[in-house]
Amino acid sequence: MHYTLHQLQVFLTIAEHKSITKAAEAMHLTQPAVSIQLKNLQQQFAIPLTEVVGRKLYITDFGREIEQAAEKILNEVHAINYRSLSYRGLLAGRLNISVVSTGKYVMPYFLSDFMTQHPGIELSMDVTNKTYVVENLARNELDFAMVSVLPKNLEIDTVSLMENKLYFVASTRLDMDKKNYEKKLLKEFPLIYRESGSATRNAMEAYISHKRLSVRKKLELTSNEAVKQAVVAGLGCSIMPLIGIKNELRSGELHIIPMKGLPISTRWRLVWLKAKKLSPVAKAFLEFIAQKKEEIIHENFDWISEY
Repeated sequence: MHYTLHQLQVFLTIAEHKSITKAAEAMHLTQPAVSIQLKNLQQQFAIPLTEVVGRKLYITDFGREIEQAAEKILNEVHAINYRSLSYRGLLAGRLNISVVSTGKYVMPYFLSDFMTQHPGIELSMDVTNKTYVVENLARNELDFAMVSVLPKNLEIDTVSLMENKLYFVASTRLDMDKKNYEKKLLKEFPLIYRESGSATRNAMEAYISHKRLSVRKKLELTSNEAVKQAVVAGLGCSIMPLIGIKNELRSGELHIIPMKGLPISTRWRLVWLKAKKLSPVAKAFLEFIAQKKEEIIHENFDWISEY
């Protein structure tokens, strides 16, 4: 056997995403490079690791056994690296965080200096919608999750980070009567929603239901960036987190339409399972947040007070 650690990591990523294309994207490699690594690993086994059925890639039962073994091997390698750094007096380990989609505009600023101070730490940050974030948290696969709406039915601890405001926004391309608010406005222009499971989607639906508004037409898109670009292009209007539209507001591509009951205000929070035994890395990150939170907000998010 002459397989490499890199081949095992590539195979683990393929197994996770069930796609060579998606694995290549996740690892920032080309698709042919990933295919070659999989082929080289496969050549060392007489039994197939994967199979393709109807243009879909599946991991065989034998492949699942190799996946589990590969994960153990790579975890041991990481542990050796961490121990080596620890003996040198450096904080080392892995920090696993899952962030709701719009939190990607916030979380990196709370991580940047911490990661710079501790080069021995590896970061895994998954960005997805609230439903998947909460599922990952419930399965104890994370150190922390970042959410704007606290999950129900989980015993958690929390740290408040900063305010999250949602406004009704529209493209400056649209010819709209700014006095023609609420009911008439929503009947005239389509409303663009995030996908089901999104906290932004839930906030929009709660607002519309509470105000008893009638929506002429709905469009549904699966990311905050997709919604933003659709609004900029004039496909419709939306209720969006202010944090993600700073550049478009300043460039004049978008503007905020005042409506009663808006903005919706929540708070970004870092949450973790109450029963979780935090690693030294996770504890250090909480200490860093406690010491640096206000400074980070002041340096990076003071512009929010303009709105």
